[in-house]
Amino acid sequence: MADTPTTPRTYPHGVPSWIDLETPDVDAALRFYGDLFGWRFTEMLPPGAPERYVVASLDGTDATTVAAIATPSAGLDGEVAWHTYVAVDDVDAAVARVTELGGFVSSGPEDVGPPGEPVGRMARIVDPQGAPSRLVQAGTRPGAQAVNAPNTWNFSNLSTPDLDDALRFYGPLLGWVHDDELGAGMARVPGYGDHLASTSDPDIYERQHGSPSGFADVAAGILRADGPAAWSVSFSVADRDASIAAAQRAGATVLSTQDTEWSKEAVIRDPFGAELVLSQFDPPDWFREAERQTPEA
Repeated sequence: MADTPTTPRTYPHGVPSWIDLETPDVDAALRFYGDLFGWRFTEMLPPGAPERYVVASLDGTDATTVAAIATPSAGLDGEVAWHTYVAVDDVDAAVARVTELGGFVSSGPEDVGPPGEPVGRMARIVDPQGAPSRLVQAGTRPGAQAVNAPNTWNFSNLSTPDLDDALRFYGPLLGWVHDDELGAGMARVPGYGDHLASTSDPDIYERQHGSPSGFADVAAGILRADGPAAWSVSFSVADRDASIAAAQRAGATVLSTQDTEWSKEAVIRDPFGAELVLSQFDPPDWFREAERQTPEA
């Protein structure tokens, strides 16, 4: 479902707020994702800088920022991947908790952006099960502004071999709560729904009428899965099969497809080796009928 903000979108502590792709061929990635999602791009670093950081948006403005594409950070592993940034109130304090809880800090904290006007303060971390992510304290940029609509970031999911161990880390660090009544795979940040209702999404509770208690607080996915712990990034698309065809024409590989009660999804690998999920919102007939019968506010 589309989520069009009426005020700038901000992110409470514990909520994923930004994503970026690190890839050695930034220009080729701009062409691929520009064609696939219709994104427009803005260079954030001056010409001649040793690295590039290019912000993607739907219309070329800060009001519709979606993600970024960047060269791999110097001195790190250079993995070609989509990365999730989680908002924290105080990144220095959060980093101290990471080590106390058994995680590892791979870099930072450090200010990012122009001197004297940082877009944020960031640290790269690895959780106790080996999943890398980033923590970010917002500066001049609060995070993605266009989300949950076609061609934007929809969700980030953490896959982990041990759900209980993961929650012992992310619960104290980020305030995540896992409620069985919400179903498998949902981590919520208590109060997130109220934050959205009072800021960028005033109609969230009306739009989610009939959903389980706490559903508006869901901030990320957390799923038990075999294999190494890892984050994945999902993008909303209007038509999964059309998006698959477009991605394949541009050199992507389809790894799997799945139809669920609420979505049609595909896991693809882009031409540079990064994996991502394409997700088409496709609810059951009873939900569409309920939406048609819901009176306009």
